[in-house]
Amino acid sequence: MAHRPLRGSEREPLPGAHAVGKADPGERVQVSVVLRRQTSAVLAGHLARLERGDRQARPMARDDFERQFGARPEHLAAIRQFAAAHGLTVEHEHAARRTVVLSGTVAQCNAAFGVELQQFRGAGTRYRGRVGPVQLPEELHEIVDAVLGLDNRAQARPHLRRRPAGGSDATGGAFAPPQLGALYRFPAGGGAGQTIAIVELGGGYRSQDIAAYFGKLGVAQPSVTAVGVDGAANEPTGDPNGPDGEVALDIEVAGALAPAARIAVYFAPNTDAGFLDAVTTAVHDAGNKPSVVSISWGEAESAWTQQAMRAMDQAFQDAAALGVTICVSSGDSGSSDGVSDGAGHVDFPASSSYALACGGTSLHASAGRITGETVWNDGAQGGASGGGVSTVFALPPWQAGLRLTDASGKVSPLTRRGVPDVSGDADPLTGYLVRVDGSDTVIGGTSAVAPLWAALIARINAGRQTPVGLVHPLLYRAAGACNDITKGSNGGFAAAAGWDACTGLGSPDGTAIAAALGTPATS
Repeated sequence: MAHRPLRGSEREPLPGAHAVGKADPGERVQVSVVLRRQTSAVLAGHLARLERGDRQARPMARDDFERQFGARPEHLAAIRQFAAAHGLTVEHEHAARRTVVLSGTVAQCNAAFGVELQQFRGAGTRYRGRVGPVQLPEELHEIVDAVLGLDNRAQARPHLRRRPAGGSDATGGAFAPPQLGALYRFPAGGGAGQTIAIVELGGGYRSQDIAAYFGKLGVAQPSVTAVGVDGAANEPTGDPNGPDGEVALDIEVAGALAPAARIAVYFAPNTDAGFLDAVTTAVHDAGNKPSVVSISWGEAESAWTQQAMRAMDQAFQDAAALGVTICVSSGDSGSSDGVSDGAGHVDFPASSSYALACGGTSLHASAGRITGETVWNDGAQGGASGGGVSTVFALPPWQAGLRLTDASGKVSPLTRRGVPDVSGDADPLTGYLVRVDGSDTVIGGTSAVAPLWAALIARINAGRQTPVGLVHPLLYRAAGACNDITKGSNGGFAAAAGWDACTGLGSPDGTAIAAALGTPATS
């Protein structure tokens, strides 16, 4: 049977890693096959109305979306037939998510997808991987968008920064989330009737920590539910310096700022397949029905395959059509995003035009008022607000006409997707009081900003008949609804009046934003 390469599926070894031998032919592998949409032109028209900020464009019901834009039944059948021909098991399929999850041995997957899976070692990592593209039979090329999961390298990293050790006051200058809600003038209410989805790629939370944290805050404990994806689960490591810190930060920030909202935490493996499956599971969850998703994980665009970025971007488009807002941290390594080639890089999935990319500031306050807010950049510690210009995504309509200021002060037109869109407190020295694995600590990073904005969106949605969904067009029209950050830099770019590639439009003035999005302003 003739095979040919799947567009955008090429993989290279991680820097510093090399193949040390073939993967065990009997090892079990789980693969997510993403199918193309039906009637994509109709969806494009609906998205275009949302992108223009058309207030008459209403979110679609999930069952209507599946019927119009999910995978075609005959395409699902073709994948089942392909699986049977190669001895692969169909673990599950989901028409709205356009995803079929298959499993089989390494030997079966090698034959089915025209690859040679190997073991890679080096640079402190080990993973099962491949080099080159995935190969598919001719009859599947017009129906398959992506094949993910053959390579199980860690796809993303959490964007949190812990406060440096030392000093006599381990928590001085830090904020409890409700203090930030007051400083950022969040509208009244606790997000009743809303569900905030949180995507996690490792670690877990302990119920006793959640109860102790909210008890100490004097805030009603929110309902928190764990949802397992692709075999992952809520599995706290017991190490407060591990991924448990990310999970606790996300839950505690979102829950403290929107305590009446339900929180659903989607745990998935840290692979390209796991990350995408967690997002699509959340977006299309007809039971929990999230109206906003918080994502604090990502990696530089250069670390992703084209097929994975395309599939994730399409998942965010699905979210926009369904009225679900996606909040994503922009990264903690400044304009390089941690890539050491001397060039500028932005973090994905924050760089998707359908993500509300959340950058970082350093916030100072006194007597309940903000006294100063600058770009977060702690210099010697290596942490700074992620931001810059995408090399993958085109300039979205709401960013047309914006200007880009580099660190030298040179101003030029923004010609591609600029990151971030908005910002909030992220400096670990002015960070967030949280509880992780029985310990109280302070954590910062843009990881904290995504759940902060998600909680704000949940509060705003609670006062609307329909969720705000794709907020970008209205936010950019009402740029003055954010606190403009005009001081500081993130390495390659400088803050400036209006939008900039360090802090976007600025940090939230929640009451002004609620008014701009069509909710009566309250305080």
